[in-house]
Amino acid sequence: MKKIILIFFLLIVNYTIAQLPKVSSGIVERFENFASIYVNPRNIDVWLPANYDKQKKYAVLYMHDGQGLFDASITWNHQSWDIDDAITSLVAAHKIKDVIVVGIWNGQTTRHAEYFPQKAFEQISISEMDTVTAQLQRASRTKESFKPISDNYLKFLVTELKPFIDKNYSTQVNKENTFIAGSSMGGLISMYAICEYPTIFGGAACMSTHWPGSFEMQNNPIPDAFVNYMRKNLPNPKQHKIYFDYGDQTLDALYPPLQQKVDVVMKAKGYSEKNWMTKFFPGDNHSELSWSKRVPIPLEFLLGNQ
Repeated sequence: MKKIILIFFLLIVNYTIAQLPKVSSGIVERFENFASIYVNPRNIDVWLPANYDKQKKYAVLYMHDGQGLFDASITWNHQSWDIDDAITSLVAAHKIKDVIVVGIWNGQTTRHAEYFPQKAFEQISISEMDTVTAQLQRASRTKESFKPISDNYLKFLVTELKPFIDKNYSTQVNKENTFIAGSSMGGLISMYAICEYPTIFGGAACMSTHWPGSFEMQNNPIPDAFVNYMRKNLPNPKQHKIYFDYGDQTLDALYPPLQQKVDVVMKAKGYSEKNWMTKFFPGDNHSELSWSKRVPIPLEFLLGNQ
């Protein structure tokens, strides 16, 4: 009986993973196990609006954690961003330009390492690296010595995935129409992407950005390492837009003082309300429900019709 239950459970899990998300508008096209020389294969879900026309050119929004973007009925926590709803509504109201969404599934066990800004980590001391490894081991994010692999993840996005999308879809290929977005660790890698590839990405939305890097604040060198990295590597504010936000409940409770330090750097680097926004949402927690409620704000900020 236990074997039957286990087999049934595995069949359900595999069906859930393979099932295409249902969307209220448009369609999702999936590329299963998209191959890469830089990262493990993963699914790519491309959302196209209902009126997708190959004769038109579309902006592209690359989003991390692609499993949770469209359909709450097939996600692990029964929540989703409902990004198709948000975009459809904003386009219908003529508030944003036409855009397609590329949902990049995370690597599950490799997620933390893929989304953790590598060059910021590499600037801390070996003893500090050991401290971070111990913190992440206690949080069950790694069993080995922690080593970010986000440089390879970004190489996958920029040199493999983006050329594939631009070849197979009717896209605007320039940075002014190429955006990247995510939440939590996905917020970190979005910040890192626009800093590392400022000629590729013109805007980044970093929601509930996980500035601690680990899950402990005491003796944690990572928040300062991220701030130092941004101080040296933020792109030209005249050509880029960056959005941050945060709540103050559950995991987001760690973020307010850390985001304030980041905001100081943004101002010092010449960012203003024209090209940078940080929003605080008291009472919001660390969940897709919060991000789906807030996502129209960065969408309009980054993709707004001028």
